Amino acid sequence: MKDFISLTDYSTANLKELLRIASKLKSMYRVGMQDWCIPGKSMAMIFEKPSLRTRVSFSVAMADLGGHVIYIRPEDIGGLGEREPMKDTARVLSRYAHVIVARTFEHQKVVDLARHSSVPVINALTDWLHPCQAMADVLTIKENFDKLDGLRVVYIGDGNNVARSLAFACAKFGMKLTVASPAGYELDEETIKQANSVAKGSVTQVSDAPKGVADAQVIYTDTWVSMGQEQQQEQRVKDFIAFRVNAELLKEAPDGVKIMHCLPAHRGMEITDEVFESKNSLILDQAENRLHFQRALLKKLLGPQEQL
Repeated sequence: MKDFISLTDYSTANLKELLRIASKLKSMYRVGMQDWCIPGKSMAMIFEKPSLRTRVSFSVAMADLGGHVIYIRPEDIGGLGEREPMKDTARVLSRYAHVIVARTFEHQKVVDLARHSSVPVINALTDWLHPCQAMADVLTIKENFDKLDGLRVVYIGDGNNVARSLAFACAKFGMKLTVASPAGYELDEETIKQANSVAKGSVTQVSDAPKGVADAQVIYTDTWVSMGQEQQQEQRVKDFIAFRVNAELLKEAPDGVKIMHCLPAHRGMEITDEVFESKNSLILDQAENRLHFQRALLKKLLGPQEQL
């Protein structure tokens, strides 16, 4: 495992190992222990999109393991891939830092960074995928259920980068994902086909939210308007109004169904405040687990292999 770009690049065994490391590190840090496994290592972070959880969790994770962070704004380098070729940026940063973390609009930019970099490149979100989020989600689900195999997850909302990464995660870990979206916002057929090629019947698509949650053990939602879609907000709100995760929708789901959201949440839109703050909400656990998974990923990519 040199880079971390898409969950489809790795075996289930690889991904389970990352979860095992994350759980171990979480237990250690909870009792005040430290794993100073990458002292002196540096991480270059290039973010085209604003971030709270991703930037802070990666920064804290790197510091917790003994490394340090250089944060790079697009304007600092004249735009990623604009002032100079991507291959030059990748090769130069490879000589300065031990790992590159990139959060971009275009997925190809992260792919190109990884192709030309001699150090690990981590996908911290693109318009196509959000693999670190999906792994933190799986860690959260694993902590709350006896087993992952056959577990029923329903994603309510836009078939976006989060839904796509969740589909790949469910396929890798044996979970069953139903994506419930309004017409025109479904998860793309190629992603569904790819996920189902990993494990048959892993992902299905429906256009009715109540039908989707009928046998759900986990209900997952995300914003209706992602970064870069602000001009579509009025139309999207109209199109998604029947897909709001509220008390009425939960009446159609089994008792005790768990609630997840990758944040930031727009309360009153894709999820109500009542549901967000309910006893079955795992939302803040998800956010915390971003830190624990990021620690595990950095340890795996940069730390001594004999300590894994």
